[in-house]
Amino acid sequence: MLFNSFPFLIFFLVVTIAYYVIPHKWRWLLLLIASCYFYAFLIPAYLLVLFLIISIDFAAGLLIESNQGRLRRFYLGLSILSNLTVLGIFKYHNFFVENINHLTGLFSSKPVSFAIWELALPVGLSFHTFQAMSYTIEVYKGKQKAERKFGIYALYVMFYPQLVAGPIERPQHLIPQFYQIHPVSYNGISAGLKWMLWGFFMKVVVADRLGIYVDYIFKNADAHSRLALLTAVFFYSFQIYCDFAGYSLIAIGTAKAMGFTLTNNFKRPYFASSLRNFWKRWNISLSQWFRDYVYFPMGGSRVSVSKYIFNILVVFILSGLWHGANWTFILWGLFHGLFILFEYLKRKVVPRLIFSKYIGITTTFLSVSLCWIFFRSQNIHEAFIIIKRICSPNTIQSIGGEFDERSLLVYSFLGIFSIISTEFISEFFSGRFQLLHNPKEWIRLTTCIGLIIVILLFGVFDGSQFIYFQF
Repeated sequence: MLFNSFPFLIFFLVVTIAYYVIPHKWRWLLLLIASCYFYAFLIPAYLLVLFLIISIDFAAGLLIESNQGRLRRFYLGLSILSNLTVLGIFKYHNFFVENINHLTGLFSSKPVSFAIWELALPVGLSFHTFQAMSYTIEVYKGKQKAERKFGIYALYVMFYPQLVAGPIERPQHLIPQFYQIHPVSYNGISAGLKWMLWGFFMKVVVADRLGIYVDYIFKNADAHSRLALLTAVFFYSFQIYCDFAGYSLIAIGTAKAMGFTLTNNFKRPYFASSLRNFWKRWNISLSQWFRDYVYFPMGGSRVSVSKYIFNILVVFILSGLWHGANWTFILWGLFHGLFILFEYLKRKVVPRLIFSKYIGITTTFLSVSLCWIFFRSQNIHEAFIIIKRICSPNTIQSIGGEFDERSLLVYSFLGIFSIISTEFISEFFSGRFQLLHNPKEWIRLTTCIGLIIVILLFGVFDGSQFIYFQF
C-alpha cells in the first residue's frame, strides 16, 4: 500500500481510531494484523519471506540469551547468515550470476552460463532485514533482552509506518513502546498529522513533479543539452530528498498519531558543510547502523591511516551495494567514500578557517549531486554519458522546444524554493518564523489549510512509488 494513495488515508483513519477504541492488551494484535494487510496489499506472497526472517531471528534471540561463549556467537552468526542469505537470494543472486557469466565469457573459450532466477524483490527487504539483524546483535551485546512474545517481536519488524522504507529502529527504542499505554492525546495526534501533511507536500507536490522532468531527460540523456542535463541533475537531488524525507515524515507522523516515536531520519542534509556531516543528516538510521555494526567493529578511525582508508571505503561500498545490485550503486558508494577521504586529507593539510561554512555547503551539495548521477542512471555507461555531456565544450547549451511544459518547470523551481527556504530558516533561525509549529493556533491552522489546498491543486496523484521502496 502506498502512502500517497486514497486507500492509505482510509486505512490510516480506520486503524488509528480502532487503536484508541480497543483495550490496550489487544492493540499489538490490531497493529500486527494491520501491518500484515498493509504489506500484503502489494504482493501477499512476500509475507512468507518476512515471517521466515522473523521466525529465525525470534528463535535466535532466545538462544543467544540462554547460552554462553561460543554458542552465543554461533547463534548470532547463524541469524546474520540466514538474513544475508535471504537478502542475497532475492536481491543479489542475479547481479553476481550476470557478472560471473560475463567474466567466464571473457576468459574462457567454453564459458559457464549460470541460470538467472525470475524472482521479484520483496518491497523494502533491505530495511526490515537490517532491522531484524539489529535485534539479534543488540541481544548478543546485552543491550536488549530477548523478546518472549512472538507477536510483539513480529510487530517490531513489521510495524507498518516504517516497514517498507524505515527508519531502521533499534529494538530498545521501539519494542518497549508496544508495551506502553498510549492514551488519546490531542497534541500527539495534531503533531502527527502535521508531520504527515508536510511529508505529503514534499512527496506529491515537489518530488513527483520533479520526477516528470527527471524521467524525461534521463530516458534519453545523450539527446539533451548541457542546460537540460544540469537541470535534471539538480532536480533529482531534490526529488530523491523530498521523496525519501517525505516518506519518513509520513511514517513518523503516522506513528506519532498513535503515540509512538520513531527516529528522525533526516536533518536538513543539503545544509551539511562536509560529506561526513551530510551522512550525519541523511538517512540517519542507516548511517548509524553501518557505523555501529560495521565501521566501529572494524576499528573506526582509531587505527592507522591505511586501515582508516580501508574502513571508510569498505563501509561506503557496502552502503552502495545495500542500495541496489548494480555497479552504479557501488560506484555511488565508492565516490562518497573517496570524497570523505579527500576531506580527511584536506583537514590534515589545509587550515579549516580558510573555508567558510557556506563554501563547504556549496561544495558538499555539488559533490552529492555528482554522485546522484550514478544513483539515478540505469548503468555506468549512461552515467558517464551524462557527465561527459555536461563537461564537454562541444555540448550545446540549449535546444529549442526541448521540454515544452514550461509551467511544470516553474512549479518545480517554486517547490524547490519552498523546501530550501523552509530548511534555511530551520537551520539558521531555529525556533523563529515557525508556521506548522507556531505557538499561535490561528497561524498553525492557516498553514495547514494552505498546505492542503496546495497539495490538492498542485499535487501529482499518479500513484508513483517512493524511490526507496526498491531497496
